[in-house]
Amino acid sequence: MNRAWTFFKAHPYISNVLGYTALFASADLIQQSVLGKNPTTGSESEGSVQINWCQTARVATVGLCFHANFNYHWLRGLERILPGSGAKAVMKKVVLDQLIAAPATISAFYIGLSLLENKDDPLEDWRQKFWTSYKAGVVYWSTMQAVNFVFIPPVARTAFVGGIALTFTIFLCHLRQQHRNNPA
Repeated sequence: MNRAWTFFKAHPYISNVLGYTALFASADLIQQSVLGKNPTTGSESEGSVQINWCQTARVATVGLCFHANFNYHWLRGLERILPGSGAKAVMKKVVLDQLIAAPATISAFYIGLSLLENKDDPLEDWRQKFWTSYKAGVVYWSTMQAVNFVFIPPVARTAFVGGIALTFTIFLCHLRQQHRNNPA
């Protein structure tokens, strides 16, 4: 464990970005497994769940190309602008996170996946699901980021966010698939 922490501290960018991306992709796999439906057809699976590996690869790509990198630099920037873990600094970080980072990351999720799927209207999912996702995220992320800013050392914050993003990304993946499997 000491070797892992030493590597993590020596290579924070690589450790955080790869760790975040792995957790982001895992969220899609968990969502597909828990949903119990074939993500391509929307039908109930017989026996084992059929994993759509292309979908997971797209989620991993969005996680790597945007989310992991954005969060790494965003969290470092917040710490430089508002150093410390006092109540006032944490409150300001959480508010800024919800006003700036949350809309950017939710938008990147929906629009990025739509672009990777070559959808005719890459904003369709975003228009349909942004506000539901944002409102749920404000409750979830405000609490989780407060914990992050108070208890987690800055060098490990992106990986921590990746861990807590696992749950929220499962929610986003499920919300995104829900409309496809049950069109209105």
